[in-house]
Amino acid sequence: NRLATEVSALLRASIRADDQVKAKNNLEQEISTNEEDIDELENHLKEARFVLAESERKYEDINRKYANLDAESQRAAQRADDEDKKILELEEELKVVGSNLQQLEVSEEKALEREETYQKQISELMKRLKNAETQAENSEMNIQRLNIRIDRIEDELIHEKLKIKAISDDVDGTFKQMEYA
Repeated sequence: NRLATEVSALLRASIRADDQVKAKNNLEQEISTNEEDIDELENHLKEARFVLAESERKYEDINRKYANLDAESQRAAQRADDEDKKILELEEELKVVGSNLQQLEVSEEKALEREETYQKQISELMKRLKNAETQAENSEMNIQRLNIRIDRIEDELIHEKLKIKAISDDVDGTFKQMEYA
């Protein structure tokens, strides 16, 4: 029965979409964890160089995850479009088949509910994608601030080393003068 096949295909597509939503939720949890790690790194200026390398690595992960989320969102939108086409085909069959009208109306209602669910899921995916973009931008700004702080600390370190060198040269000169005296 073609209707049963279509309904079965819709069910499989729904399960795949649910799996994608679960995978997306896991990715969002990882993104949230990365943002907390970046905030913690700001509190450890003592380890600034190590923190910078770690932050850059996490930023690349976020970009990679963002690209994956974007691709998943596009695939989900395509699947939803495909499901919409299948629903339209089912609706046309419902018009043709008169004897099974009640059964087909129930199937149509279920298909429309799935369509609404897919639309809600797509909307939710888009919101989450926007949140991931915002988090990636925030992470990039945090990395830039850390780079500026590291540059300033390195400049101060070089300045202090030059002071120590000058004092050491003065002390060496004093010792040499004392030897000759």
